Amino acid sequence: MPEQVQNIIANLKDFGPRRLGILAAVATLVFTIIGLGSVYLNKPAYETLYVGLERSDVNQIGLVLGEAGIGFDVDSDGTSVLVAAGKTAQARMLLAEKGLPTSANAGYELFDNVGSLGLTSFMQQITRVRALEGEIARTIQSIAGIRAARVHIVLSERASFRRDEQQPSASVVIRASGMDATRNAMSIRHLVAAAVPGLSADKVTVLDSNGTLLASGDDPTNTTANRSLTVERTVEAQFEENIRRALAPYLGPDNFRASVKADVNTDQRQTEETIFDPESRVERSVQVVRSNADTSQRSTASPATVEQNLPNPTTATTAGPESSEKSERKEETTNYELNSKRIATTSNGYTVEKMSIAVVVNRERLVAILGKDATQEQIDARVVDIQKMVASATGFSETRGDVINVSSVEFIDGLDGEVIEAPGFMDAAGRQMGTIINALAFIVVVFLVAWFGLKPLAAALAKPAAAPAQSFEDVQRSLPTPDPAQAGIGALPGNQSNSLDDLRSKIRPAPQERLARMVDLNEERTAHILRKWAAQEAAA
Repeated sequence: MPEQVQNIIANLKDFGPRRLGILAAVATLVFTIIGLGSVYLNKPAYETLYVGLERSDVNQIGLVLGEAGIGFDVDSDGTSVLVAAGKTAQARMLLAEKGLPTSANAGYELFDNVGSLGLTSFMQQITRVRALEGEIARTIQSIAGIRAARVHIVLSERASFRRDEQQPSASVVIRASGMDATRNAMSIRHLVAAAVPGLSADKVTVLDSNGTLLASGDDPTNTTANRSLTVERTVEAQFEENIRRALAPYLGPDNFRASVKADVNTDQRQTEETIFDPESRVERSVQVVRSNADTSQRSTASPATVEQNLPNPTTATTAGPESSEKSERKEETTNYELNSKRIATTSNGYTVEKMSIAVVVNRERLVAILGKDATQEQIDARVVDIQKMVASATGFSETRGDVINVSSVEFIDGLDGEVIEAPGFMDAAGRQMGTIINALAFIVVVFLVAWFGLKPLAAALAKPAAAPAQSFEDVQRSLPTPDPAQAGIGALPGNQSNSLDDLRSKIRPAPQERLARMVDLNEERTAHILRKWAAQEAAA
């Protein structure tokens, strides 16, 4: 066997049962600490399994995952369950088999537990409403940031003695976290209105869990002012996009800024027009009236004489004037149908009445394009060209009263006047601080265990075997003889030898005392020195 292995075996034999037991306990403790430290500091990352759960669901999910041997964790608020990375799909399949999580908002599965025997129409209607409320609540909870939702629906009812039909309505209570609930309230109103027959969005009321009213009554997005503002912003954004597409390939996206203010007329207009075509006519009816008249008239009259005043006059009648008339009339009426066209035009669009355009260009970019020796005249000429390009891209019209202004200025550092610094070392270290702390802690634990545990253990196992024990006389003989000159004592006359021995005994103690002191200070080092002296004498 190699010499090192023989030394290790010999040292282990010399330790004895007590020291071997202590050595085994130290080794077990060292490896246990390293294993626990590695497991704790390198535990797997967790992924979110479900959020917005009830306490009962969290407890049941924990029992199922624990029985399946899948590690899980619960967040601080107790409504979210997390599992180890890579176990999400397996955990969800396992929970789906167990019917978890069980939501309090029951949907159409309510009909699975409803028997058809003895079920009245009222019970069917109530079950339908409950199922509809549950399905809508589930859909609302799928929106990001909404943890819980509860929906109440009142459907329209028909009654025999009711003149006006009751309109459907709905109310929604949501519990949101980390989001602007007011922003999504209008979306929720339209979602509920589209899911319930005959329900309009203005009949849906949305509140949050704190009792704050988020949306109610008429939809503010349907007001005339809001529509006009939306159209105006859309038109301005479109003009700015046209400017960006025209100048970005030439100047670059960060070397110019454009702003457009448009006055838009969104008034609704309805025009009705009727056009008659006299050249195109059709006889609709013809009426002919004919009449003939033939009249004659004759009158007799007695002349006025004296005889008329006498009694029993005898007067003769004479013939009076005669007249006759004959007429014939013919009347013809023709009605014509004229060709006419009626045009009714309704306009719901918009009209740009006036537009103001402002564009600023980075002067450094123009200098870089024209060269360092560019003059002010060249820069102004290039600005005029850019102005023509902007006018063409936006449909600029002087007759309409549009205003355009293009200027070259010095841009400050950063985008839109904001200095954006690149993420430095401290930012990156801050994001990875948790990982760095875990790694450093693991390295420190391994270093301490190796320095205070493994290194002395390796040194004890690798030291050479102990030399055989020597007698006290051999040890005494092996000690060096003291030199009076090194002790600082000069040579003395012969008649003073006794005094020299006394002085020598006082200055330098006896070898036995020196050996006892050395053993008291360090037994290991003393034994090593004694073995070395014994080896030297044996070699001599």
